[in-house]
Formats: sequence, structure tokens, C-alpha cells
Amino acid sequence: MNVAVHNPLPGVPPIESPLFPEVLAQSDWDVETSRIGRELFEKGYAVFDFPDPQFEQRAMAIKQRFASNFDMPQWREGGWKRGEGLRVQDAWRDDDNVRALACNERVIQILSTLYGRRAWPFQTLNFPVGTQQHYHSDSIHFSSVPERFMCGVWVALEDVPADAGPLVYYPGSHKWPIIYNEMIGYSVGDAGENKPTQEIYHDAWEGMVRATKSTPDYFLARKGQALIWSANLLHGGAKHENPHRTRWSQVTHYFFDDCTYITPMMSDMSLGRLMVRQLVDISTGKAVENRYAGRPLAARMAETRSALAPAPNAAQKAVQAVVDQLTPLPADFDPARYLALHPDVKAAGADPTTHYRDYGRREGRQYK
Repeated sequence: MNVAVHNPLPGVPPIESPLFPEVLAQSDWDVETSRIGRELFEKGYAVFDFPDPQFEQRAMAIKQRFASNFDMPQWREGGWKRGEGLRVQDAWRDDDNVRALACNERVIQILSTLYGRRAWPFQTLNFPVGTQQHYHSDSIHFSSVPERFMCGVWVALEDVPADAGPLVYYPGSHKWPIIYNEMIGYSVGDAGENKPTQEIYHDAWEGMVRATKSTPDYFLARKGQALIWSANLLHGGAKHENPHRTRWSQVTHYFFDDCTYITPMMSDMSLGRLMVRQLVDISTGKAVENRYAGRPLAARMAETRSALAPAPNAAQKAVQAVVDQLTPLPADFDPARYLALHPDVKAAGADPTTHYRDYGRREGRQYK
């Protein structure tokens, strides 16, 4: 049983905190947890053997189950040359082996100990080949308030040689500043219905790699080896040089309790315009409540809205936008009817539920 460790910065994950050496010295963590913690603190990633006695059977079953999902001849002929990858997202919903890897008790125990809050899986990705993806930080896609309470775990379902698109990552880059939209001169508010991609950050990441003279490492994994990476670690997929090889793997993304879960790429952080995620804990199958400093986010936002009521302004509107996202849709909301009532929404190709939640409710649009 781990002893209670005093952490005067509870809003910073211990392994991301300058206080980590002190926290580690006070702890009674087992040898493996301590090693993983030190490596995450220093490098932003740690390698370990996936702790599942049924791993061989699960890996084989996952490969057999999803092999028919992919047009491998087409990928080898065209997609591979264009730098494309292949994936199945959230296969945990209907595959027990994918879910079992995501919900591994030992992995969740280690993560919960190192981050000082209970870890829970929220997304899985299964790959038959390398992603060939430009290096990036997950913090633009999956982030939290307070920040950095997120991590990923990648596990090899087969051996990964150098020509099969191994993971690439930049040790120590997790300690760099998280790049938010205002730092690259971008505002979601100016984008309208156009959704950005992570390419808008590539120049910033490439510049930081050049300026720090950072060099990448590559994970030539054996089957059953796994890698934990911190939220802001720059990582990606190396070129898949041999299209006749596969590179089966699974990624599980984890958040931690008592946070607000957001997508910074779709947010203007400095203006309080947040894209708040509505997520399910894979381990329980239940929706997770967004929280801020120990209380439900909706209640915190409602209090802020009330305090701002005498003088409506941009800040109040931003707060209201978050409250709207957290407010359930009307029980009788009909997406098809909403599109029929609002041809402009249909013409824009917008998702009716998202449009109503983000705009329609505030605009007073009819939905039935």
C-alpha cells in the first residue's frame, strides 16, 4: 500500500513537477513504479513489459479480428507512398481483448500512483502498420485543466524492426511549453466552420527541435514491450520503409480524475473559449464528469456566469459557451428535423448536434 505523499503542488502531476525528487524520496513505491517514474520525469517516456499473462493470445486475437478491416493491397500500392497510416479507433467498444489491454489493472495502478490521481482510459487506437505521422504533442488534441494530466501507452503486438515505421520521440521535449493557439497567432474564433489540423503547429515544433538541437530516439520494440509517454512529449511515426511488413500495435490514451477535459486545438484558451470533451471511462463504461478544483465544472461556470451577470461581456459569453456544452441536449432533439429547419447548417455540412450545442442553443434556433 503506498503511503500518502505530501505534494504542495497537487495541480501538477508529480512526474511533471520540479518537486518529483522530493515526492519520490517520501514514497514507498515498488522498484518498477519508481523506475518508470524517474524515466518519465527525466525523458518524458518509459519502456516496460506489458503486464498481462494472456498477452500472446490477446495480440493474436486482435490481429486476426481486425486484419480484414484494412485494404492492405491498396495501402501498399498507394497509401504507403503517400505517407498514410491505417487505424481502427475505439475498438474497445466491441472487442474484449482491446478493452482488456486498455483496462489493465497494473498499468492503471502505476499511472495513478505516478500522477497522484486515478487514471482512466478514454480512447484506443489499433494499427496494422506505422502511422508515418509527423512528430507532435498530444497536448493539442487531449489536454486537461489543470494541464498535463494525460498520457498515452503504446504496446507492440508484434516485433517492430527499423523498416516497419517504429515510434519516434524527442527525449526531454515533454518539459517544453505546451503550444496553444495564441502562441502561433491562430484563433478558432476566426476559423468559422473550418476545423484546423495539427499542421498549424508543425512550424513551431520544428523550430523548437532546431533551436534545442534535439535528436530523436526510435522504439524498436519487441512484442509485448510498451511505452508510456507524457502529454507534451513530441512523438510520431517514422517512415514505414518496407510496405510488406506490418506493425501491429495498440495505443490507449488516459486521463486522470478531477479535471476538465479539453481540446486545445479547438479552443481559444486565453479567451476562455474551451472545447470541453464529453468522455466515457472505458474501465467502467460510464460518462465522466468534468470537474474543476474538486467540484463539477458546470457548477463552477454557473457561479462565474452569475458573478458576471451585471456586465455582459466577452468573458461571460465564453463562460456561457462552456455551460452550453455541458448542458444535456433537449430530450426531444431531432437531428434530422434540425437540419430541415436550418438549411444553412445542412449546406455547411455541420453536425446538427454539435451545431446546436455550440451555436443553436444560444441563437435560440428551433429544433422541433
